[in-house]
Amino acid sequence: MAIELDGSTFETISPSRFISFTFPNPSRSNSLLRVAVIDLPIQPTDSPQVAAMFVPAGRETDWIFSTESGHLQILFKSPGISRLTLIGKQPVDGDYSQLIYNRPLNKDSLYQKELEGRMKPLLLALSPKSLLKNGIPEIPILTYEDNVVCSLVLEKCVGSVGEMLVEDVEIESETVVGVSRKREFRRRLRFKRMPNLIQTEIRIVQESDFGSSSAGIGEVKFKPDLEVLVHPYLAPMVASLSLIGDYIEQRIRHGLRPKALCIGVGGGALLSFLRTQLGFEVTGVDEDEEVLRVARQYFGLEDDQFMHVSIGDGIKFIKKLAYPANKQKDNCYFGNGEDVSNKFDVLMVDLDSSDVRSGVSAPPLDFIRKHVLLDAILVLSDSGILTINVIPTSKSFHDELIHDLGEVFQELYKIDVGNGENFVLVATVSPIVSSIGDYDNSFLILLRSVISEAYINSIRKI
Repeated sequence: MAIELDGSTFETISPSRFISFTFPNPSRSNSLLRVAVIDLPIQPTDSPQVAAMFVPAGRETDWIFSTESGHLQILFKSPGISRLTLIGKQPVDGDYSQLIYNRPLNKDSLYQKELEGRMKPLLLALSPKSLLKNGIPEIPILTYEDNVVCSLVLEKCVGSVGEMLVEDVEIESETVVGVSRKREFRRRLRFKRMPNLIQTEIRIVQESDFGSSSAGIGEVKFKPDLEVLVHPYLAPMVASLSLIGDYIEQRIRHGLRPKALCIGVGGGALLSFLRTQLGFEVTGVDEDEEVLRVARQYFGLEDDQFMHVSIGDGIKFIKKLAYPANKQKDNCYFGNGEDVSNKFDVLMVDLDSSDVRSGVSAPPLDFIRKHVLLDAILVLSDSGILTINVIPTSKSFHDELIHDLGEVFQELYKIDVGNGENFVLVATVSPIVSSIGDYDNSFLILLRSVISEAYINSIRKI
């Protein structure tokens, strides 16, 4: 639907307003620019501040730069800005060449500088009237920076979470003076509703029978590397197992395999790591059948006798396990007909509430209801733990979460992820007691060999 714009359209901030239109490219007369203007959902109390951003060349079709949700995420990450204007090349309909992206060698090209200069009159015209009362302001130009050197979209598909994409990326790695940069390749899952948020990320390596080590994205085939966790909060979640290392060691010595229940599967990186690197029997639950299909096809998730994955609501699944007399066959049995035991050594929760207008919070409020936490205790062994990835939206959210868990569980522990966003919260069914020396504990030795000991050492009792 066409929108008629006039000189008064942009005179004031209109919370949550989003307008995009095309504009003749003043630097290249035979092309068009896509201009998008988005206002913060909250009315500013002070004089509104505005900023502009030029879309990185070659990434115009990326959801981060082509959707309202992507623009809003960028705006939220720009403190103090009430209106953001994004300008980039208008993609040509049916042009899929940009599914492969290579970062331009010269990010500060003369063309970009020239375009920025020629677009200043438009940026002023798109500014609130109050910004002009003291003369002509300088509109700050923001720069979008991430670690992506090259990317290739493998598939776009649709699930209950909406549109999603799987992509392979080459990322920047740390460089050492005099040493060539080591190339790092990752596979990512992103959702269109929050395109600037990586839902799942794993390391990938070249298949052994393909090409030279100098080849990159789009030139050779890659396969998942399940021996390492690269998503920031997953290794800290695994580190929580050190709290019950003695208990797990005793189970192993008695010939019993430790058991984990994972609510929220995503790409399955956490489940696969527990299964392949630590020898757990793993049960996973996810609501989205398409996400599970993607996990199996692209992220190395494999079902076997020690890996069981089910489609369903995680909270309802826990309740069915907590009260076995009420379980329904189609919800709590797997294809091999074996019943899922209702006692796990660890319950790991990786669920979030994603809303582009309020950001990301984890876990969802529904999960920390008292009756859900009481059900969680019933599916855990007497020495079991509940491990949760937490993204607090506010101090009140944080305090309420700590209070609610403290009312139900014996002890609470916290692990700092180190990214300024997540932390891992661990709740124990029983007080932690250590009886086996670390040097005699084969499980703890194994755990320290596959994740950073810094996360284990950072565990603090609340």
